[in-house]
Amino acid sequence: MAEKTARARSGYWMLVVNLLLYILTTWLLVLGIPAESAPVIIAAFVLFLAAVLTNIGYFVVNPNDSRVLVLFGTYVGTVKKNGFWWANPFYSKRKITLRARNLNGNKLKVNDKAGNPIEIAAVVVWQVEDTYRASFDVDHYEEYVIVQSEAAVRHLAGSYPYDTFDDEAEETLTLRAGTEQVNGVLENELTERFARAGVRVIEARLSHLAYAPEIAEAMLRRQQASAVVAARTQIVNGAVGMVELALDRLSAKKVVELDEERKAAMVSNLLVVLCSETAAAPVVNVGTLYH
Repeated sequence: MAEKTARARSGYWMLVVNLLLYILTTWLLVLGIPAESAPVIIAAFVLFLAAVLTNIGYFVVNPNDSRVLVLFGTYVGTVKKNGFWWANPFYSKRKITLRARNLNGNKLKVNDKAGNPIEIAAVVVWQVEDTYRASFDVDHYEEYVIVQSEAAVRHLAGSYPYDTFDDEAEETLTLRAGTEQVNGVLENELTERFARAGVRVIEARLSHLAYAPEIAEAMLRRQQASAVVAARTQIVNGAVGMVELALDRLSAKKVVELDEERKAAMVSNLLVVLCSETAAAPVVNVGTLYH
């Protein structure tokens, strides 16, 4: 069963009717009690009871709110139009807000796809879209949203690695590097989970992502080592290119004729100078390469 719109009367018109019932009741009592007329007194009592029941039927719908009307266990409909309304006094009128709400999830400690313990949390912006499903398809839709959000975040964390240190796996989607894609996956999964409760996901994003404290220091050293290796690789590649360029230009301009042994010595010296972490200290050779 899906949500449907309930018919409700204007509360202002019913307020006029209610006042007329009270006035008519008072007038009958004024006439009936002095004359001790039983029929008039009974009619006054009936009108008074009708006026009291009419009072129960009033309700107000604020902007972005709704009222779910139920008559003795039967769903009648939902009133979403804001204003002052009146409906059958025997209707139960459950208030459900249609405003957008934030869910700031707790930090969860889970294992990623690689088995590393991580801390993860998400912020979800949601709102009720189908009041019938929110009222009758789940029990306490607010708690349902909280539980399903945590389940979706746990499933997301176990589906992707936190990070990858393999250069050949740069295209692998990770929690840290693929933020936008991961948020999209989380939003789609929450949409599927919340559909049963008639809840729409407006936005879902990871608000916290980090290694668990027990491995954070080790993973930091691993990241630093990877950065050092990458930097060294870049330096060596650049140094080799510079050495190659120097040899080619010396040979092309015939500045000096170098045999293989002298080329090897020159390459060794240039690589030491270019790849060293400290400034090179030149040594003046007053002899020859062979002495």
